[in-house]
Amino acid sequence: MANMKVYDQNRQEVGELTLDDDIFQVEVKPEILHLAVRSHLAGLRSGTVGVKTRGLVRGGGKKPWRQKGTGRARAGSIRSPLWRGGAIVHGPVARDYSFKINKKIRKLALRMALTTRFASDSMLIVNELRFQEIKTKNFVACKNVLGLKKALIVVSEQDSNLSLSARNVPGVLVLDSQSINVYEVLKYPQIVLDQGAVVALQERLK
Repeated sequence: MANMKVYDQNRQEVGELTLDDDIFQVEVKPEILHLAVRSHLAGLRSGTVGVKTRGLVRGGGKKPWRQKGTGRARAGSIRSPLWRGGAIVHGPVARDYSFKINKKIRKLALRMALTTRFASDSMLIVNELRFQEIKTKNFVACKNVLGLKKALIVVSEQDSNLSLSARNVPGVLVLDSQSINVYEVLKYPQIVLDQGAVVALQERLK
């Protein structure tokens, strides 16, 4: 079991917290992390782009002219891909890009991502992050005291004062312990966890 120092919002040490080795000190396998990130990004794709094929374009049920005798090329529909206003050939179609990975693999990937942050000494634990009012200035002051530049902040439960105060600060994202994912943990070089989030994650990822 590893112990980490716990700080308050003023970067003053207030105690220690024991971390579970099965979550913060596991073997990291890049292929598992890569799969989890691919799955997350694929789920974000809307996949709503699409064009109309011959079966979808309205009209074109009547043959434009008779087959022979006119001197013109044969035509069976005014919605042919060769005609202006016609269908599109081999165009993109709406689809779902997401793909499923097993729950055990998702949990394992998140444990590996947290391990990378712990191993690189880029993880900070605070006892709590609370603000009495929604004020970006107060959050920026706290951020500077904690020495954060580009960071993911994970709290045990969503706090509107904290979320709204940090919303317009570039390079900072606030998530609750249920919304944390591998992509965001790896994207931000620093991660800040409050004590409640650490406990919740250790319970969730067992």
